[in-house]
Amino acid sequence: MTADRKNQIHSLLKGLETGDEEAFKVVNESKYIQHNPQTQEGSEGLAALFKRLSKTSPRVNIVRIFEDGDFVFAHTEYDFANSNIGFEIFRFEDGRAVEHWDNIQRRKGPNTSGHTMVDGQTSINDLDLTEENRALVKSYVENILINRQLDRFSDYISDDYTQHNPQLTDGLLAQFKALKETFNDSYAIHYKCNHRLLAEGNFVLSVSEGFIRDKHTSFFDLFRIFEGKLVEHWDTIETIPARKEWKNDNGKF
Repeated sequence: MTADRKNQIHSLLKGLETGDEEAFKVVNESKYIQHNPQTQEGSEGLAALFKRLSKTSPRVNIVRIFEDGDFVFAHTEYDFANSNIGFEIFRFEDGRAVEHWDNIQRRKGPNTSGHTMVDGQTSINDLDLTEENRALVKSYVENILINRQLDRFSDYISDDYTQHNPQLTDGLLAQFKALKETFNDSYAIHYKCNHRLLAEGNFVLSVSEGFIRDKHTSFFDLFRIFEGKLVEHWDTIETIPARKEWKNDNGKF
């Protein structure tokens, strides 16, 4: 079942390139809930939409793909008019996708450590540690990113921390310094709450809400865990449009 769902979502996302109508059968459009606030529901079927978009010669690469219960989530790169990096989440019900969330950011980088927003480890390991790793990320997000308890920082981060954020660099000390500078400026970046933690083995995706300055923002953070520490991090950061600009009423989260 795991491989089937992953393959179905892989085919669905690649359908942006091909316009292949078979790829869209995984979606139950009569029950489909769209959480991208810039996408209007009901105006155009997914098959018709993807068929139209495929004529613009887009390129889609699914870098990593995971499953957690009824959810499949993917780390993707898109080349349309612009090059973007994204996380896509789909919820399944009765064998078909019925709900979707995403977070898209313009590609930047590589960072000063030479890492892009998508390179790095892809192998899924330690399936027996999925719940332990989910709990670790939950604790990190709540204690460090939301409550800003930097005295506990070294409990979570490996000395050999690999950072894929285009503005940051590798290492525990560099990450600590970046967070300390951010926290000293109370308006710079502020995680307010965590909405979802999806996990498979050594990878955990955190979906959070907050602000950058006065801009309402969604933070999707993917962590790789090894031996009880966070060892690698990817993310996308997206400004949430003002409520009056939403094209559906489902909310970002």
